[in-house]
Amino acid sequence: MFKLAHISDVHLGPLPDLSFRELASKRITGFVNWHRNRARHLFPGTLACLMDDIEKRDPDHLAITGDLVNLASSLEIGAVTEWLTEAGDPQDISVVPGNHDAYVPGAYEKTARAWFPFMRGDSGPAGWIKDHHCFPYMRVRGSVALIGCSTAVATPPFAASGYFGPRQARATVNLLRAAGEAGLFRVVMIHHPPIRGATSMHKRMIGIRRFAATISSGGAELVIHGHTHLNTVYWLRGHAAPVPVVGIASASQGPGGSKPVAAYNLFSIAGEPGAWRLTRERFALGADAKTVSLAETTQFHA
Repeated sequence: MFKLAHISDVHLGPLPDLSFRELASKRITGFVNWHRNRARHLFPGTLACLMDDIEKRDPDHLAITGDLVNLASSLEIGAVTEWLTEAGDPQDISVVPGNHDAYVPGAYEKTARAWFPFMRGDSGPAGWIKDHHCFPYMRVRGSVALIGCSTAVATPPFAASGYFGPRQARATVNLLRAAGEAGLFRVVMIHHPPIRGATSMHKRMIGIRRFAATISSGGAELVIHGHTHLNTVYWLRGHAAPVPVVGIASASQGPGGSKPVAAYNLFSIAGEPGAWRLTRERFALGADAKTVSLAETTQFHA
């Protein structure tokens, strides 16, 4: 049995002091939003509590589906780099970026370079190469293929959309087919929910139909995402059976907000091609903001 833990939307805080130059961009709107709204409900202590509980359950791998920072400043990117290093070995943690990790032009390149050890495929280059397309990437761990896709793009103020383009779609299909031929359980990691209507128009993923065709053509057993800060289950058409598309609440969400409290998914994967067994356990922060307990169990495959 392979155990995969899944968190998303870390939004590591608190915000560092930013220069006037850094704020003279879209970051000013995010800066105001943080202090007016998110600072009251996104707590680093919540994230630490969740991570402690994950460590106790000793998963084989941890998937993080984006939005590790808030405004993608250099200080934030550095802080997340340290946090990732403390969280575990890059071989045991797989990351895909979110819209906040590409908050302004140039931020995506900085985050990809800094976190590249956690976003490097098994056959990828040893280090970040400028203009190198590192997405999609594939990592094989036991009987599981982890395929990371990126929807992270810089957007105008008051927009948080993502993009899944033709080049990435073609490459993802190839990886999915290769993993399927190898008899692996295929998990696709992406930030934006690849489901029409899952979020508002200004936060949607552009390329939803393209992604659905990718899954239908390439084949997959599970898709995991973040972005909405909600615990959700959707479905996409697959080769032989519908593919579950599972979202998770923000890993830093404390009690008292409009969104669900911090949670993580723990997937247990067993079986073989044609007879996979997938169980999802969702663990959530308690009302005391100090404990984490089992909130839901779902069997996706018989």
